[in-house]
Amino acid sequence: MKLTVLFGWLAIFSCAQKPAVEKEKLAWMSLDEVAASMKKEKRPILIDLYTDWCGWCKVMDKKTYSNKNVGAYLKQKFYPVKLNAEQKKDITWNGKTYTFNSNYKTHNFAVYLTNGQLSYPTTVIIPVNGDPQAIPGYLTPPELEPVVKYFGEGKYGKTGFEEHLKGFKSQW
Repeated sequence: MKLTVLFGWLAIFSCAQKPAVEKEKLAWMSLDEVAASMKKEKRPILIDLYTDWCGWCKVMDKKTYSNKNVGAYLKQKFYPVKLNAEQKKDITWNGKTYTFNSNYKTHNFAVYLTNGQLSYPTTVIIPVNGDPQAIPGYLTPPELEPVVKYFGEGKYGKTGFEEHLKGFKSQW
């Protein structure tokens, strides 16, 4: 009996002493906020393209976008946007209005961002003066790091991604 009580207290105590998971609350922006901010400071845009039913999208929120290193870097170098690919509200971007597409059962802006290759989650990066670059699938912080640093450090358009990876040293 004493042993059971001891193990019970040890279990409770060890759970109470677990270090908190390091999380960074990322302040997602709307596309309208990004458009206004781009007038003041040009930065690449990172769009988390998701759907409400996508399980891996939720995992990416919980494990990747809440990671303190990811959050801090995106806050410093990008304009981060969370975009539901199945929203019905019209989106105006760069003078063009996109609507919900009932044939695709998704938003035409998502179709534009992914060049019609819809997959969730998809991380879309719009470089300053560039076209959207869609990276489909769930990415862990170490998998996302070389991608965001490629764009965040201004290497896109100057160095090939494979070349970037050769000299890349992970810090996350």
